[in-house]
Amino acid sequence: MIKTLSTLMLCLFLVALTACKENEEDGRTTEKVQNKVENSKNNFTTYCNPIDIDYSYMSHYRAENNVSYRSGADPAIVNFKGRFYMFVTRSHGYWASDDMSNWKFIKPQSWYFDGSNAPAAAVKDGKIIVLGDPSGRGAVIETDNPELGDWKTNYAVINMPGGTQDPNLFVDDDGKVYLYEESSNKWPIRGIELDPKNYYIPIGEQVDLFNLKPEKHGWERFGQDHKSDLKPFIEGPWMVKHKDTYYLEYGAPGTQWNVYADGVYTSKNPLGPFEYAPYNPISYKPGGFLKGSGHGSTVKDNNGNYWHYSTMAISVNFKFERRLGMYPAGFEDDGQMYVNTAYGDYPHYLPDTKVANHKERFTGWMLLSYDKPVKTNSPLVEKEINVVNEIEEGYMQEQIKDFNSNKINDEEIRSYWVSESNNDSIYVEIDLLKPMEVRAVQINFQDFNSVIFGRPEGIKQQFVIETSLDGKKWNVAVDYSKNTKDMPHAYIQLENSVEARYIRYNHVFCTNKYLAISELRVFGKGKEAQPQTPSNFKVLRQKDRRNADLTWDAVKDATGYVIYWGIEKDKLNLNAMMYDHPNYELRALNTEQSYYLQVETFNENGISNRSEIIFIE
Repeated sequence: MIKTLSTLMLCLFLVALTACKENEEDGRTTEKVQNKVENSKNNFTTYCNPIDIDYSYMSHYRAENNVSYRSGADPAIVNFKGRFYMFVTRSHGYWASDDMSNWKFIKPQSWYFDGSNAPAAAVKDGKIIVLGDPSGRGAVIETDNPELGDWKTNYAVINMPGGTQDPNLFVDDDGKVYLYEESSNKWPIRGIELDPKNYYIPIGEQVDLFNLKPEKHGWERFGQDHKSDLKPFIEGPWMVKHKDTYYLEYGAPGTQWNVYADGVYTSKNPLGPFEYAPYNPISYKPGGFLKGSGHGSTVKDNNGNYWHYSTMAISVNFKFERRLGMYPAGFEDDGQMYVNTAYGDYPHYLPDTKVANHKERFTGWMLLSYDKPVKTNSPLVEKEINVVNEIEEGYMQEQIKDFNSNKINDEEIRSYWVSESNNDSIYVEIDLLKPMEVRAVQINFQDFNSVIFGRPEGIKQQFVIETSLDGKKWNVAVDYSKNTKDMPHAYIQLENSVEARYIRYNHVFCTNKYLAISELRVFGKGKEAQPQTPSNFKVLRQKDRRNADLTWDAVKDATGYVIYWGIEKDKLNLNAMMYDHPNYELRALNTEQSYYLQVETFNENGISNRSEIIFIE
């Protein structure tokens, strides 16, 4: 018996030794597992834009061009009995959540065959009401059981003279219902009252409310950085009532641009007259990894705080390739509406996580991976891209066709690394250059030459994230090797912070033919001093008062800068982020408004104090 036991122990030792040697062929040993997914709900206290949901692949253009791409746009979100329901363009269903973190896709029992287009949603008398027929001429549908989705129609088609584009349904405190609509570079936002006691048919005549004035409002100009002469689009109205004031939000100037934003007009009456808010735009995010924050909706959470959901641009496979973002929002004491997009694609605290000030939910976890050395064992793909290209017409940016591994951490969602191979031996490794405190990771997958359409079963991404201090001894921080969920923008908050210098993505599986990653992002804190405050900050308003030149001295070791501006000294609610280089041409000003401005520096160690505030007439 002793001899048998000795032999068995020797065999076990040899097996372990062999496994260890096999794992050490590249000088590595692996220990520990921290986050291991079992496909249950996550219990994170944070989130990171873009919202990580199983975005639908668009199929309504398939017959025309056979280009596959995911998209999520024009979110209409409502709070129904303490649960949130989010309706998104052409998604063949909608999403539901209790916490704005775990979103479940609902494939309703009955729905629009071609998917809803920029749907309207509201809550009325214990039901959710929706208007979103792609034809622009349809009836209000409703259900008291959105989990089942037994939507019913009353067959009373709302037949506006020009159709109903980008509708919004608003239920006032007195039970009256209003419809706002338009998506055009010609026609204004319009409004009309509906009769809820008579199948929601219109009451009276439709009223023209307001249109764009790009000659006065710099942020309403079309194109990347507002630099196109093409006529801008007004779209996506959404009404919010706060105290006795009606806030009618609207999107402009174009969904595919970094400057896609939401503005607001206010009134004491739901059908006006409306007054342009001098602090416009309210939701604006022209810089960073994921840009744009237009055509959105604003909803109150179960803690009494407001959140703004909006559309963010990718526009690679097609100009309408988009994603969703969520931001803390609300109203100042004087009634000024705000949406805080500062560091808006970095980790923020979720609604149920208590913070001292709802407006300031940024965790302070900085980006550690930007522009750091990257290596991979995968050959680079060498293939032409299959996209719908509208560059020559002025409706898209130039395509980025360099798929090298340095595109995986350049903080540009439109660029991406593509692997020629797609198997479980591929890895990508980032050297942070110094040991840092890692708190979260985000893997953003891209659809390079995809052939997926609609919502087929079984889409998933499987991977393992390892960390190391020396590049030899590795710990498994995230094990999603058995994951069966679709996570195109996989954000994982670590259970405990990890000290690491090296981060390694080990690929296991993805449904697409090609493994393509637009960004592998690592968040946490460096161990050195925060950067210095920018010096010599100056602002010069141009002859064209919609524009201003902002300059300051470069700060050593800066990752980037954030500028802030607003119409009151203590309410600098607008911002723009830029990486690497100082100075910025701000082209989003209103000609008849004076402003206050500031700038700060950020890097992996934190954020500097802000500069002195400058006032410009």
